[in-house]
Amino acid sequence: MTDTPEANKAIVRQFWEALSARDWESFKTFFTPDAHYTDIGTPGNGATGGDNIVKRLYALTIISGYEHLPGENIIAEGDLVMTEHTERWIFEEGNVLDHSFVSVTQFRDGKICRWHDYSNIGNLFGNAPQWWMEKVMNEAPSFT
Repeated sequence: MTDTPEANKAIVRQFWEALSARDWESFKTFFTPDAHYTDIGTPGNGATGGDNIVKRLYALTIISGYEHLPGENIIAEGDLVMTEHTERWIFEEGNVLDHSFVSVTQFRDGKICRWHDYSNIGNLFGNAPQWWMEKVMNEAPSFT
């Protein structure tokens, strides 16, 4: 299968829809077995493979709501797709945090083999509720 920029952009849109729905079983299908995910600037080496990537996203499983805001920009060239987007994190006490990212996804045979997020992680860590920070620091899987 030959990856094309337009096909890869379509897959990325579906990928974000699955993530936004927190449909973990569907979400895992977007990755190659050796796919690597990381948030640049956070501790650890990230995660490899769909199951571990979902585990790495633990922080999203403990919030009340999660969505992508409209207006994302998606640029594709060759096997790379870059998405400029904002995620809305909704915490159980009603706090809402908008967090902007640039995400780089790389494709191989129609699947994502690399997903690296770039954001101002201080925005998230500085504005999320304390209980959330404690759970993430104490309960999230480690991939060091």
